[in-house]
Amino acid sequence: DISEKMNQVLEPRLQEAAAQLREAGLRTTRPRLVLAEILFAHGPRHVTAESLFNEAAARGERLSLATVYNCLHQFTAAGLLRMVTVDAGRSYFDTNLKPHHHFYYEQTGELSDIPETDVAVARLPAAPEGARISRVDVIVRLEQ
Repeated sequence: DISEKMNQVLEPRLQEAAAQLREAGLRTTRPRLVLAEILFAHGPRHVTAESLFNEAAARGERLSLATVYNCLHQFTAAGLLRMVTVDAGRSYFDTNLKPHHHFYYEQTGELSDIPETDVAVARLPAAPEGARISRVDVIVRLEQ
């Protein structure tokens, strides 16, 4: 089996990332493997493309920022990440796929989770004809 042979060749730290990518239907390229391992090895987190690029560079990985952006968008399309847009110029990628909301610290740019049960939306407008509401994302902006 090709998957089994590939796993034997991969560094042990990348084997779990390879399995995750294959399960999501993505090819296991080196950039995807490296970024998946960084993203998913240590529990839920929020990253920007720039912060992930810097983290990969600090590990000695030579990836372009464009490659990081492409991989993040591919991971999002494959259902491995959720994109959280806090404003027109800033998006985060969230490894926590469970329903939840966010605190956004405007001065530091930090994003943190709010359990879904801690937010109650009293009323939503009716969706336009032919559309349905798929989810509601709440971002609570904080000043310090």
